[in-house]
Amino acid sequence: MSAQDHAFTGSIPELYDLHMGPMVFEPYARDLARRFAGFEGAILEVAAGTGQVTRLVAETISPRATMVATDLNAPMLEWAAKVVRAPGVTWRQADAQALPFPDRSFDAVICQFGVMFFPDKVGAFAETRRVLRPGGRYVFSVWDALETNEATRAVQDALAPLLPDGPPTFFSRVPFGYHDAGVIRAALAEAGFGQAEVETVTLQSPAASAADAAKALCMGTPIRAEIETQRPGGLEAVVAAVAEALAREFGAGPFVSRAQALVVTTTA
Repeated sequence: MSAQDHAFTGSIPELYDLHMGPMVFEPYARDLARRFAGFEGAILEVAAGTGQVTRLVAETISPRATMVATDLNAPMLEWAAKVVRAPGVTWRQADAQALPFPDRSFDAVICQFGVMFFPDKVGAFAETRRVLRPGGRYVFSVWDALETNEATRAVQDALAPLLPDGPPTFFSRVPFGYHDAGVIRAALAEAGFGQAEVETVTLQSPAASAADAAKALCMGTPIRAEIETQRPGGLEAVVAAVAEALAREFGAGPFVSRAQALVVTTTA
């Protein structure tokens, strides 16, 4: 995994929140939040990003619950703290592989679409188990294979002929590259967790328009760096061409595509 894979900097946090959020993160954030309806304990969120999950979970849990939202990437966390109105949430920069919390500090740990970015997944899982109290719940989601996520797959296909060195590898290598249930269960077991439930969750992913979807996926993720490396000064032209390809497949206006993820639940 390269440094570019973690480069959520510059304008990416804003684009990520405004376009990626409603399109791909909010449907799954709602699914995750419902799993904690009325929860009364201490929650740690890892890889909170721009706070899509944070906001919805904070609205769902008991007023007696507490929540700490963390992310490795300071610009993402700064944006989240600015836009998410959740007075009961504490924001803190933290590395999932070296959590700055005492042992047995939390009753639950949640992570939406962040595990795929951890270079040392077993190490991150072990840290999660360390900060969980006995019997504490760990719930996280990862994307299923790229071909099961229609809009992103269409963007990947559209990018292939537009870049001189071929299609970017970021999508298939990182966000859509960790979906083998056996591999996930083995990593959790190595970190000390018990049996894990792996649930396939298919939801509708809404986009305001083909242009918004192209901007979200090409400019609101680290794939932007791959495009700019291969086409210096050509980002806008590439995004426009991708938007045209999406319009041909889904229509230029608002559309809904199929998204698929795995939701993993285990206990300490």
